[in-house]
Amino acid sequence: MTDVRHSIEKVAGCNVSVRRGGAGQPLLYLHGAGGGNRWLPFMEALSQSFEVIVPEHPGFGPSDTPEWLDNVGDLAYFYLDFIEQMGLDQVHLAGTSLGGWIAAELAVRNQSKLHSLTLVAAAGIHVAGVPKGDIFLWSREELTRNLFHSQELAEATLRLELSPEEMDFRIKNQLTMAKLAWQPRMHNPHLVKWLHRITVPTLIVWGAEDKLIPAQYGPAFRDLIPKARLEVLPQCGHLPQMEKTAEFVSVVTRFLQGAGR
Repeated sequence: MTDVRHSIEKVAGCNVSVRRGGAGQPLLYLHGAGGGNRWLPFMEALSQSFEVIVPEHPGFGPSDTPEWLDNVGDLAYFYLDFIEQMGLDQVHLAGTSLGGWIAAELAVRNQSKLHSLTLVAAAGIHVAGVPKGDIFLWSREELTRNLFHSQELAEATLRLELSPEEMDFRIKNQLTMAKLAWQPRMHNPHLVKWLHRITVPTLIVWGAEDKLIPAQYGPAFRDLIPKARLEVLPQCGHLPQMEKTAEFVSVVTRFLQGAGR
């Protein structure tokens, strides 16, 4: 097992919870709407090849909710400061769903510290005629069932008991998500204009049966980012890193180890 270190880092006046483990090139992972308060099996697997760094976004979990947090662009600038303050360079930047949106917004602003970009079922754009699911309208059970293709995994997730602290974090995360993504729903209409600025090697990963952000969004991102490549995992919903952990880690590791060659 990797020795996972937990710290509180103050960046842009905001205290954020950070977990990190492993050794090698830095892999900065940006979590989705559910938060990033746990070291998950896919992080453990990736930490065998990279130093995996998992901050919890401002406004989520135990991290502060700063007054300056209004939109996803604010988080993109925050993580540029985070990378600078943590002394990171040649960073493999990866993000899932909301985290993918933040990662894309960061990359169009400044790629000077990035070695690669991995977007996993990323929010952030809108494809005409392809409606997304709605995390704000679904009940907890609907959301859980719609996140997974495997209903066995959904059932197991629904059976998990949350501590009072975790319940508080869930409510806090939902409030922050509403601030960031209520309107326009889960996207920035201006992001599509600037994705062509991304020139680092880019991998896009999607689940073929994603009910939240349908798989058609994968080719849309691929076509907007020069030289991006797309991997679609079959029989997989919105969380490839959790539902198809082995396949996900294999695809991502192979890409990251070949990035820039």
